[in-house]
Amino acid sequence: MFSIATGTTPVAVTTKGGSPPPPTRYAVVGAGWRSSVFLRLTYLMPARFEVAGVVTRRAEAGADLEAAWGVPTYRDVDSLLAAGRPDFIVLSVPWPVTPDLIRELVGRGIPVLAETPPAPDAEGLRALWGDVGASGLVQVAEQYPLMPLHAARLAVLDSGLIGTPTSVLVSSTHLYHAVALMRRFLRVGLEPATVRAQTFDADLVDPITPTGWTHDTTAKPARTTLAAIDFGEGRMGRYDFTDNQWWNPLRPDHLTVRGSAGEICDETVVRMADEVTPLTSRLERATTGVGMNYEGLDLTHLSLDGRVVFRNEFEGARLSDDDIGVAALLTQMGAWVRDEADPPYPLAEAGHDHLLGLAIGTAAETGQAVRVDEYPWS
Repeated sequence: MFSIATGTTPVAVTTKGGSPPPPTRYAVVGAGWRSSVFLRLTYLMPARFEVAGVVTRRAEAGADLEAAWGVPTYRDVDSLLAAGRPDFIVLSVPWPVTPDLIRELVGRGIPVLAETPPAPDAEGLRALWGDVGASGLVQVAEQYPLMPLHAARLAVLDSGLIGTPTSVLVSSTHLYHAVALMRRFLRVGLEPATVRAQTFDADLVDPITPTGWTHDTTAKPARTTLAAIDFGEGRMGRYDFTDNQWWNPLRPDHLTVRGSAGEICDETVVRMADEVTPLTSRLERATTGVGMNYEGLDLTHLSLDGRVVFRNEFEGARLSDDDIGVAALLTQMGAWVRDEADPPYPLAEAGHDHLLGLAIGTAAETGQAVRVDEYPWS
């Protein structure tokens, strides 16, 4: 497990800038690698986040977490709650047990932030919605639209610079995550859609996996899934994902949003300045710690033509883009629990995106178009 504290005395890092919001206090159920993200953010920004405790059934795993992060651990939820009620509980556990834990916590009246997806299949999603959908207590951890570059692109889109969005290509992450991005960029709600998909196999070198560098330059078969999602009213999502694309540097991520008056392609923005003048600009990333700057490596903001379109509110903590997205998600979750913000990603949204993600798999396997138009949250 990665630990900031390894070999050094832990030093808390606070954020730069104006007054932060009230600290968000949450607990975590689960001791897997993803749980460490929620613990690391608390370690780095104790003024922003506080972990009330971690629930893990294995005493050995609990001891490791206590040593690495300095957080209390418990063997069950009852023991955690007896020590004090958090603002909400993050579930970072395997798919098969997530729905039952959601039901248990909702039954106790506790807001839940569940890892994606909240249930493994369509039947599980419908059953879960039937049990807890009306509670309004369940959010799902979808941080991708909150990551810096996506947030900057969304700011450009929302400004109207490229007109009305009509299509988006996501070649980055997989299934429900990709669909969540498509719907956000296309401004699509919980609406029916038709999915078509196909797979292709080709050789590809795979130099790194979640376990580390392979030191293997031999090309091996890898599968690419291409899909088109017709959201209706002239709105289309295009999906392009290759096995292990999350990690493989030979298949970098891409996103293109086409609008009625221009497009955003990765960091490039094309639009019309007037009737006869198309302009091309770039989203520029500003960081400290480069050259003679001694502040340390950190993202400060992204800009377009001198206008800031994203500012890192966690500057000073030196977070990765993914961690910035998770920190923004936790911040919004805390504000929502306090009735100060809209819900970040409700169960209905997550269930809808997962159904469309499952439809991509079914369409690719059968070669038939799949219509998604029946769902309990409609």
